Amino acid sequence: MHYYLSLIAFIFLLMALWLSWQNWLYFRRLRLQKKIAHEPFPPEWLPWLERIPHYRALPDDLREELQRKLRYFIATKEFIGIKIDVTDEMRVVIAFYACLLVLKIPNECYEALRTILIYPYDMIAEQISAEGGIYRKEKMILEGQSAGETVVIAWHEAKRQAYHLRNHNVVLHELAHVLDFEEGGFDGIPPLERSRLDEWSRILHRHYCSLHERAVKNRDWGRYRLIGEYAATNEAEFFAVTTELFFQKPLALKKHFPDLYEEYREFYGLDTASLFKNLE
Repeated sequence: MHYYLSLIAFIFLLMALWLSWQNWLYFRRLRLQKKIAHEPFPPEWLPWLERIPHYRALPDDLREELQRKLRYFIATKEFIGIKIDVTDEMRVVIAFYACLLVLKIPNECYEALRTILIYPYDMIAEQISAEGGIYRKEKMILEGQSAGETVVIAWHEAKRQAYHLRNHNVVLHELAHVLDFEEGGFDGIPPLERSRLDEWSRILHRHYCSLHERAVKNRDWGRYRLIGEYAATNEAEFFAVTTELFFQKPLALKKHFPDLYEEYREFYGLDTASLFKNLE
């Protein structure tokens, strides 16, 4: 009996410590947010932001909101350079696209994300694949990678994509993976209200299966050419690639996949086809 009472007391102690830790983190976030709200935005950061087409397209109210999130992101993440010195330009450009992604998602600023590793150029990584019992080791060139608390970004690509609009954006892609992982797995399902989960899963799974079938059977790509073969890798990559399109080519995504666009418009809280229509 004494053993069980001690065990229960120990469990309650752990719960109390966990709640205290969560309360401390909550009030720490509030203090930092209040501090940021009362301080001017660093003027030396503005020239880099003003070079970014997406930033120039935002109305003033969204710019101000993004600036607050950007400063919070930079203050709470560790930026580490690998064979490169980290500069404020790197922090600002990477933080801009990270925060654009969650600009209208309430209380979302990647709390689980701790570290941004920045490489000067693309990375070469080895991947082991298996097919029919035969294992192959392949080398892959990566612009970025996401693994739980850490995101890896190749700066040369991130900078080029930020200042010169393209279909692809490595920061949007990798941070979409971070959102995906918040629900506990890389499955293409970010944090959603329960009432929207079934519709989201149905629409994304249907389009993913159609794309995957075309990739496997080498069929006519049709409208799926917009999304591309890499998105057929798995549903996590499908979500990340189509998230890029939602911000980079929103008019095309809305035209060819209106149901997919609508799901993303509701989740991200932005009508990107209207906001960024002049960027295509």
